Amino acid sequence: MSEPVMAWVVCRPRAARRVAMLATALSLLGAVALSTAVQAAGDTTAPAVSAIESPRAAKGLMIDVVHAGKRLVAVGDRGHILYSDDQGSVWIQAKVPTRQLLTAVFFIDDKHGWAVGHDAQILASSDGGASWVRQFQDLKREAPLLDIWFNDARHGLAVGAYGALIETTDGGNTWNDVSDRLDNEDQFHLNAIAAIKDAGLFIVGEQGSMFRSSDNGQTWEKLEGPYEGSLFGVIGTAQAQTLLAYGLRGNLYRSGDFGSTWEQVELNAARGALEFGLSGATLLEDGSIVVVGNGGSVVVSHDDGLTFSVFNRPDRISLSAVTAAGNGNLILVGQGGVRVATPAGAEPTKQ
Repeated sequence: MSEPVMAWVVCRPRAARRVAMLATALSLLGAVALSTAVQAAGDTTAPAVSAIESPRAAKGLMIDVVHAGKRLVAVGDRGHILYSDDQGSVWIQAKVPTRQLLTAVFFIDDKHGWAVGHDAQILASSDGGASWVRQFQDLKREAPLLDIWFNDARHGLAVGAYGALIETTDGGNTWNDVSDRLDNEDQFHLNAIAAIKDAGLFIVGEQGSMFRSSDNGQTWEKLEGPYEGSLFGVIGTAQAQTLLAYGLRGNLYRSGDFGSTWEQVELNAARGALEFGLSGATLLEDGSIVVVGNGGSVVVSHDDGLTFSVFNRPDRISLSAVTAAGNGNLILVGQGGVRVATPAGAEPTKQ
């Protein structure tokens, strides 16, 4: 049985197939080319619906999880946003003005955060994720935004399907399409954006596409990467100019010079090389790196990404993101919702 395709793979219009999302029945419909028109915040053409409150929201498909100070915030299917103030034991559903799938979330401090998702939506929170407002939406794109990054309360960038790159310089009151800053003629999907220590910003995406910026996203350089398959994520390590890019079939690459050169990192599981797709990662306070993916894969490095230990959870549930719980444990999200795990990825009661 082939590996399920990750959440942010989108069918091109000419394709007559649907792609599985984290082995669920969710489908991403074919998308049209990106419009260059900029839509004002608070689009009045959008349906006035809010996420339905559900006692089982924490068990549904969740795509991303981050910290807002000490609080944990997770986003996922049906516009569900959850937050926890007790290191992941209890999750509370936030008030959210959408029922669309949310794909990523980012907080710059304990109060101010942004989330992105389908319909090119961008949501914002000023109370630590307890409530959200919609800042931007472009229904004409018919394609999702897939990741978001802010460097302060005013300047942020979001990336997405078909080469979307949009920017705000006023905290999200207005967003402008700046996709033409990238040399991305084929409009490859942009799956992730991250800041790299003492270097700049890095974007990865479809067919191994890579872009880097040393001036906070004003100009971008296209790179020839080491891999022609889709890359789902990128993360900086605790070392300067050092980063990891990861994607399909356990492919993980490390660069110590801001993407100029790369080395593949071997991931060996109990039965041979890891072949599950990798979809999310986090840098812990002690410098350790945790990467998660399909098949319940949890891979951990304590040497800035040079080597990794590999653990596959017995439930084999696909994972999409990970962060620290705040008490030494991990918070994993993906198919089946949010769960607490040991530092190695196992159930807390099992070693």
